[in-house]
Amino acid sequence: MRALRILFLFLFLSFLSASLTAKEPLPNGYKDIILGMSLEDTKQELIKDTDFGYHGDRDVSLLPGENRMLIETDAERGLGSNFLTHCWFQFASDQLYIITINMNRSRIDYYSIFTTLKEKYGEPDSITPQAATWKSSEITMSLEKPLTLKYIDNEVFKSLQTSSNIAPAGSEVTQKMFLDKL
Repeated sequence: MRALRILFLFLFLSFLSASLTAKEPLPNGYKDIILGMSLEDTKQELIKDTDFGYHGDRDVSLLPGENRMLIETDAERGLGSNFLTHCWFQFASDQLYIITINMNRSRIDYYSIFTTLKEKYGEPDSITPQAATWKSSEITMSLEKPLTLKYIDNEVFKSLQTSSNIAPAGSEVTQKMFLDKL
């Protein structure tokens, strides 16, 4: 009977420990801007949220490549957030696949954001002097220095990389040749 109580206590403590350390799944966007949204839906959400500093269609650009659009916002100009500076929303085939948010370094610091993300989503999957990166099968979220947060739709990003017909630049080939000799 005593062994059964000890086993029950052990299982209960294990469950309690696991529930206290369970982390949230990676977000698929920031606020109401979600990866996979259409260009029009994203514009509508940006209009509703003044933190981004969206000023309408003049912030939308056509990128080189097939069916690629970019919305660039300036939160420092106008009624934007005190914590955001510039934001970019990249689309491929009318689907939002990258959100890039630059933060105001005079209002918030890298360590505060890193600590918050680590508490919510656990240890980063990779960490370098330039960035901390969290990954799931669908989303990559990276906090880059000096202070940029990115959300990337892995499936769309990977398909764009594999369909790219751009050959490496001469300097990239030369650098690789040099590194291969080390």
